[in-house]
Order: sequence, then structure tokens, then C-alpha cells
Amino acid sequence: MSNEVATLFLDFSDRKLVQMAGSMTACLERLDDEQIWRRSGEHENAVGNLVLHLCGNMRQWIMHGVAGAADVRVREIEFSTRGGVSGAELGKQFADTVEEARKVITSLPHERLTERINPQYGVVSVLEAIYQVVGHVQLHVGQVMVLTKQMAGTDLDLSIPRPR
Repeated sequence: MSNEVATLFLDFSDRKLVQMAGSMTACLERLDDEQIWRRSGEHENAVGNLVLHLCGNMRQWIMHGVAGAADVRVREIEFSTRGGVSGAELGKQFADTVEEARKVITSLPHERLTERINPQYGVVSVLEAIYQVVGHVQLHVGQVMVLTKQMAGTDLDLSIPRPR
């Protein structure tokens, strides 16, 4: 892999995580704690569960898989939690986890992108692990944005301004 491609990939991954952290913060600031833990049914996840899930996923794939830290993830808790963590606490946890993942990504030597790792249930390249995490964060932050729009009853103005 060329250094230019590696640099572009790592820089873009970093920028996307920064963007998603900003969107998550904006959403959490618009919701009260009851809304953050609201579920319309057992088949759904609350915003709070999605935040916990993203933190667990980033920690397992980036900090554990890429950086070699201990795997401390308990995935079941991410989905079984029904409250008890405030929006402010969730926001801080998410921001701190994103910052830790960004440090790993931005300091990664380019030659490690093709290295094979096993962060969860199979062997992938470091590049694939980063790509999985960034895509996963975008997916669930998008869900949080839709839920926030529905509960707040307003647009979030997180994208390019458009006429209304």
C-alpha cells in the first residue's frame, strides 16, 4: 500500500470519527435522560444502548484489536442496560472513547494496515478493522440522529444548510 493511500485512509477515518462525535454530542444535548433511555418496544435499542454499543465496539476493534489492549467488552450489557447513566455521562464516555480510538488511528504506522488481527470473531486486516469501526459508528450515529429528530420534533441542522 502506498504511503499516500495509507495517509488518506487514516486521515479520513480520523475526520469521520470527529464528525460523528460532534453529531452524537449534538443529539445527546437535545435529549433528556428519559428520552435517551426510551424504547418503543423490546425489539428496539434506546439511544443510550447505542452509545454503549459504539463504545464497546470501538474499544474491542481498535483499542484491543489494533492497539493490543485487554478485551474488556461485555456486549450483553450494552443492550441490557435500561438507564442509570445520564446523557452527560454517555456523552463524555463516547467522546473519550472516540478520542482514544483516534489516537490509535492517527499514530498507526502505515505498514500495519495490512497486518492481520482477530479483534472479535475472525481474522481481518488492521485496515478492515478501522473501516468496520468507522462505518459502524456512522450507521448507529445515523440511527441516533433519526431518533433524536423524532423525539425533539425538529431538524438537527447537522448537515449542509438547505432551504426549508
